[in-house]
Amino acid sequence: MIIGVPKEIKKEEYRVSVTPSGVAELKRDGHTILIEAGAGQGSGFTDNEYLASDADIVDGKALFEKADLIVKVKEPLPSEYDLFRKWQAVFTYLHLAPNPELTRFLLHREITALGYETLEKNGSLPLLSPMSEIAGKMAPLVGSYYLQRVHGGKGVLPTGAIGVKPARALVLGAGIVGSNAVRVCIGLGMDTVVLNRSTDRLQRLDEIFMGRIKTLPLTLHNIMEEIRHADIIIGAVLVPGGKTPVLITRDMLKTMARGSVIVDVTVDQGGCVETTRPTTHNDPVYDVEGIIHYTVANMPGAYPRTSTLALTNATLPYIKILANKGIEKAIDEDPAIKSSLNTFRGKITNKALAASQ
Repeated sequence: MIIGVPKEIKKEEYRVSVTPSGVAELKRDGHTILIEAGAGQGSGFTDNEYLASDADIVDGKALFEKADLIVKVKEPLPSEYDLFRKWQAVFTYLHLAPNPELTRFLLHREITALGYETLEKNGSLPLLSPMSEIAGKMAPLVGSYYLQRVHGGKGVLPTGAIGVKPARALVLGAGIVGSNAVRVCIGLGMDTVVLNRSTDRLQRLDEIFMGRIKTLPLTLHNIMEEIRHADIIIGAVLVPGGKTPVLITRDMLKTMARGSVIVDVTVDQGGCVETTRPTTHNDPVYDVEGIIHYTVANMPGAYPRTSTLALTNATLPYIKILANKGIEKAIDEDPAIKSSLNTFRGKITNKALAASQ
């Protein structure tokens, strides 16, 4: 199979979808790997390293013309639409639920679109997990940064000081993002509260952190009560393939202390805050009702070397399945690959996506 790895063009996105060592693995299976010139530069991988792994370095147009499978990190952008061929396959983070324009394009061009974020195996999401881990660990750090008064925050030091209470963090969701956010919040010494629908997850976190966090069910009453006291709120809820439910409305922001910070990690799926809109790393925050919103849609892209290595460790086995079996046979025979399928031959194939649109 001919596999194409284009350079990511999303603003401030420096990750790459296949590393030179990944190229070597795929070449051993007999596949041709096309790398767009400069694709790995942002993650610290040179074209010479790819050439040493026997990849072919090509321009973007030639890559899309020749490749059977396009492997990316982020969703295709409008400027890439015309490069795709009818019935071509793409494997990447799609996050289609809040993006009807991209969904319409994939259906119109009859693209076989496989999403990292919906691939499920043994009840887990193995391709979402590594980036969720990084985003979760980042969230308290960026939230802490924007608590500084010079950035519009309320001027509370997250760690506290002798005789002074630490900042209070509220984490909405106890999945991979939430649990990793909690780990860093605790490490910084913050007073940490976690809300989640499943009490099983809350019990597990309570056991892990030995009672150092406060756990509550995710109800409207608890959200409204806790946001009043929070210095940092981390949005970490997930509906695989679907749109994130809105947990905090614009009116609810008015009950919060001015200068509080919201880090909505769920922005890729629409966001769990009504006032969430995607931002970029070079312009990451905005103010609504005196509340700082950090809503970067590709948070792990800030640490591209770490993120690329973590992501490609997870994706390479599935890229090999697609390449070795062929796209349609892999979908037919491998349940995990089938679960990643979002669109096929002009049809939506993911139930949560269909419901959201």
